[in-house]
Amino acid sequence: MKKILLLFFPFLMIASLAEGQTTISGTVTDQHGETLVGANVLIRNSYDGTSSGIDGQYRFTTDQVGVVEIVVSFIGYSESTRKITLVPGTITIDITLHEAINKMDAVVITAGTFDAGTGTKSEVLRPLDIVTTAGATADIAGALNSLPGTQTVGEEGRLFIRGGDGSETKTFIDGLQVLKPYTTTIPNTPTRGRFSPFMFKGTSFSTGGYSAEYGQALSSALILNTKERQGQNRTDLSLMSVGTELSHTQSWASSSLAVQGAYHNLKPYFGLVPQTNDWVDPPESAQGNMAFLKELGSSGMWKAYGNIYTSRFSFFKHDILDPSILTKIEVTNHYAYGNSSLKNVIGDKWTYRTGMAYTTNTDKIVMDGELIQVMTKGGHVKATFTGNLANWMTLHTGGELLYSESDQDYQRTSDGFTFNTNFRDPIWSGFVETDIYLSNSFLARVGGRAEYTNLNKNVYLAPRLSLAYKTGDNAQISLAAGSFQQAPADDLLRVANRLDFEKADHFILNYQWISSNRTFRIEGYLKRYRDLVKFISEDKNNPMVYTNKGNGYAKGIDIFWRDSKTLKNVDYWVSYSYLDTRRDYRDFPERATPTFASSHNLSVVYKQWLPSFKTQVGGTFSFTSPRAYNNPNHIKFNGEKTPAYLDLSLNISYLAVQNVIIYGSVTNLLGRENIFGYTFSETPNDKGTYVGEANTLPAPRFLFLGVFITFSKDSTLNQLKSL
Repeated sequence: MKKILLLFFPFLMIASLAEGQTTISGTVTDQHGETLVGANVLIRNSYDGTSSGIDGQYRFTTDQVGVVEIVVSFIGYSESTRKITLVPGTITIDITLHEAINKMDAVVITAGTFDAGTGTKSEVLRPLDIVTTAGATADIAGALNSLPGTQTVGEEGRLFIRGGDGSETKTFIDGLQVLKPYTTTIPNTPTRGRFSPFMFKGTSFSTGGYSAEYGQALSSALILNTKERQGQNRTDLSLMSVGTELSHTQSWASSSLAVQGAYHNLKPYFGLVPQTNDWVDPPESAQGNMAFLKELGSSGMWKAYGNIYTSRFSFFKHDILDPSILTKIEVTNHYAYGNSSLKNVIGDKWTYRTGMAYTTNTDKIVMDGELIQVMTKGGHVKATFTGNLANWMTLHTGGELLYSESDQDYQRTSDGFTFNTNFRDPIWSGFVETDIYLSNSFLARVGGRAEYTNLNKNVYLAPRLSLAYKTGDNAQISLAAGSFQQAPADDLLRVANRLDFEKADHFILNYQWISSNRTFRIEGYLKRYRDLVKFISEDKNNPMVYTNKGNGYAKGIDIFWRDSKTLKNVDYWVSYSYLDTRRDYRDFPERATPTFASSHNLSVVYKQWLPSFKTQVGGTFSFTSPRAYNNPNHIKFNGEKTPAYLDLSLNISYLAVQNVIIYGSVTNLLGRENIFGYTFSETPNDKGTYVGEANTLPAPRFLFLGVFITFSKDSTLNQLKSL
């Protein structure tokens, strides 16, 4: 018997051990149900485990007991863990792994968005493009007008986007809104942006479908970000045909300060280049800019930015029916804008950004014993929080207060008559937005805004949705839809305080391909306008004639191609936009095409570097199809058409010595007289005809010459990179 027991003892031990073992098996698949070969499956803190086979199945045994954690991993996928209780026998566990989200390589939202200097994959412009594009005259809006989706409105100078007027585009600096971002000018003389492009590191320009963070803009958001590192100490002197500028940058270990002052006087220039305007005192202006930043620890930063500006000019306005009748008009403008922002982190997952801004603007107009003074001021306070709720989900949320007020005072010295219109409008807003990475190739952005205005005690909701799908390593398609709204323009709110917000619904489909210094974009869109303001022009000072019964639409297609690779030392881009738009708003008697809208816009920009001559040359050709205008001598409203707009502009930059650049440019080189519409007399002549006067620029060409000098310890530092 003892010999028999000794003979069967090993088998008895094996059976006993087998009864105490647990077998774990199952299948490893991805989120699409495809099996994964070679996925590692193991018990944490042990050597027990295996890898999935060619069919995705795995199987292993363990002697452990109690609660353990099963860990499953595979390259390119997020690790999966599951706690189980081990008991003798077989346990089946099927595992689904999800693709790991690499936000550096993942798809991004591109519908309606053009970036410059942001360092993102949606970037299609560089910061230098703003100041080296011929015809733009170093103006941010001027450069952006070479992109698709914009309309060339040469007599205005502001951004008109996809059938929207200039008031539908809002400007933000470091996320904070700027009131009155353009200089004051006279009719048929294009305005300029108040802010120097040299003060900013990145520009994001949206033609629609933009983030829920930004509100109070029906058509577009222009987002400017000040520099986060000023670099080397330097002083720059600019001597120009229109004035002079001096700037200095001082950098320390963890902070920097940049200041700029400018004085412009067009009297000498107008003495050399005749103007059609009857100037008494040509435009004269002075401005100052300041940007300060301070690094806080390893991840925080405080920034402050300020701009002050003052200008004045006067001219004689000639009566259309009798040009010998003159009215002297004097205009003075005083402007100031400042903001302060703080960015830092909370823990290792959240970032917060807070800031405040303040704007004040006063326009004083004196003409023939009449004084009109318009004062606008307001503030913006904002706080945002951004963090990862999971590896595949990011939350972006925040709240803000936008306060604006405007007063218009009218005084007539002949009889002492005075008249005032005004409004005070605090708007409280909150937004929430989530980026959901369904995979590295598929991104969904879901969010919206809620806004409350104290003027009419109403709450307005604006939902927004964007989708993007990567179709290849260099290509993707994007879809954006949402509701956008803004308070009516200041001149309307001053009369009728209780008007509702005007609204527009955006629908955008975009395809973009970027590879090897080449970019191609094509984008179709539809905008539906609702609740636009209407009034009766003959009684426009009566708030009772104002309603929100206006409506309209805009639809079209935009195409963009840029190539800086095919031709050596050559960079060029081509933009084309088709627009179909009609609206019934303001004092329109019927639905019609607005006077600022054109069906076809074409822009071709060309830049070439000539290393042998240390010179860069550039040219911009612009074409805009005829625009509608209203002739009161005809029955059909806005039934007439202007001639087509054509412009060929050139510029040249020459590096005379290492720190001196000579720059010259000319707009409308061919001298074509572009007509932007007609202004008609308020009353008919003795023949019963309303007399029209063509709206043209004061001079067919604008010539600019400048010498730019940089002073720095680094002899290789010059402004050629900045021009």
